[in-house]
Amino acid sequence: MSYVQNLYHIVFRTYRSEQTINSEHERELYGIILSQSQRLRAKIYRIGGMPDHVHILAALPSTLALSQYVQEVKTFTSKWLKSNPSFPHWRGWGHEYAGFSRSWSDKDSVVDYIRNQKEHHKHFSFREEYRAFLVENGISIKEEFFMKD
Repeated sequence: MSYVQNLYHIVFRTYRSEQTINSEHERELYGIILSQSQRLRAKIYRIGGMPDHVHILAALPSTLALSQYVQEVKTFTSKWLKSNPSFPHWRGWGHEYAGFSRSWSDKDSVVDYIRNQKEHHKHFSFREEYRAFLVENGISIKEEFFMKD
C-alpha cells in the first residue's frame, strides 16, 4: 500500500481572459468540473472563480498527472460550454494553466481563498493575482508568453 497526497491549487483562464463565464450559470460549470473530476478519481475540495478564470483545489490520485487532469477538464468543459446556450460568448480556455502543490495544512486557507474570489477581485485583477502566484511559487515569468493566447 502506498500513501500519497497530491493536493493542487489549479488556476486556468478563459481565452484572452474574456469575461465569458457568466455568474448566473457558473455553478453549472463548477458542477461539470466536479463530475469530470470524479470520473478521473480526483477529490475536489473547492471550485470557484470569476468570469475570466477558475480556481480548483483538488487531490489527484497517484496515477493521474496534473497536466493530464487539466487537459481533460479543460477539453471536456470547453465542449460543454460551446454547446450550452447559457454561455453564448464562450470561445475557449487559454493555453496555459498554473498548478501549485499545497500541503495538507494549507487546505482550509486555500478553500477560503477560492470561496472569497469575488471579494478578492474587488481589489486585485486576475493578471495581478496570477503574476503573484507565479512569483510566490518561484516560477520565472517569460513576459513574451505571459497571458498570451
